[in-house]
Amino acid sequence: MPEDAALSRTRLARLIAEGAVRVNGTPVTEPKARVGGGDLVEITVPEAEESHIGAEDILLDVIHEDDDLIVINKPAGMVVHPAPGSPGGTLVNALLHHCGETLSGVGGAKRPGIVHRIDKDTSGLLVVAKSDRAHHGLAAQFEKHSVERYYRAVVYGVPDAADPRLRGLRGVGFESGNIMRITTQLARHRTDRQKQAVLFQGGRHAVTRARVVESFGQPAVAALVECWLETGRTHQIRVHMAHAGHGLVGDPVYGGRRKLPLRALPDAALQATRDFPRQALHAAILGFEHPVSAQNMRFEAPLPADMAGLIAALRGDASCTVA
Repeated sequence: MPEDAALSRTRLARLIAEGAVRVNGTPVTEPKARVGGGDLVEITVPEAEESHIGAEDILLDVIHEDDDLIVINKPAGMVVHPAPGSPGGTLVNALLHHCGETLSGVGGAKRPGIVHRIDKDTSGLLVVAKSDRAHHGLAAQFEKHSVERYYRAVVYGVPDAADPRLRGLRGVGFESGNIMRITTQLARHRTDRQKQAVLFQGGRHAVTRARVVESFGQPAVAALVECWLETGRTHQIRVHMAHAGHGLVGDPVYGGRRKLPLRALPDAALQATRDFPRQALHAAILGFEHPVSAQNMRFEAPLPADMAGLIAALRGDASCTVA
């Protein structure tokens, strides 16, 4: 395929499965079908579906924008794209108002421009494609796991290579610099389809690394950790940290709402952890190669007010408030 067609292997495989590829005039639906010298291959690329999603005038925190892509600092509580139960008020609704008709259609009518996503109650950075060429280029980088993604999270406990429990936990190991590496398979939970579960056979390969940035309490009972992804699976950081016994503060699905020792932290800090309304997770750094200009791009978003307030409370700042 000519490069300017911007068709990825994944998109081509989908077109074959949909019967959009003909060899010598006959539709082919088997991606591994052999072709010979002189065969005529025709590919019909359908026009992008017109989106039925309404544009909504929702304020966006735009970190960067050019003709091909836009980088957004998403607030916690915003769903990325419409779905049952969230028909409006999503990032896509806001982008349709902000960008008009310039979003890439490759993601389909329901997900124009969306290359990756972060959970509704996770804040932070994500990149959206405005051109099809950018969409394919970014998707390829995510598929190769070459995109730089760092998150900040507040977790129960303090991950430490000296912890004998962690040394004996399957899938958990430590690298130089006290960096915890979690390697498992992930798949949908067998009984709760809204959750992900750790497996060691089947599922999809997932690798998360985490290091402690700051610990809180005497003795330390919570920590601010930096997590980075080698892979990008649904709920990956949340389920991996819970598997290691260090669930995220405020996480209603995986966190467990652990009770912290009453004397380890000031009363205000204990109350702040109990009252925190979402998983304390923020997509802080996003880095990638610009899919059109090939320029190295790297963006950083500071912690939102609610997480900054939680951390201040854990530090014992009596004047702090949790947003």
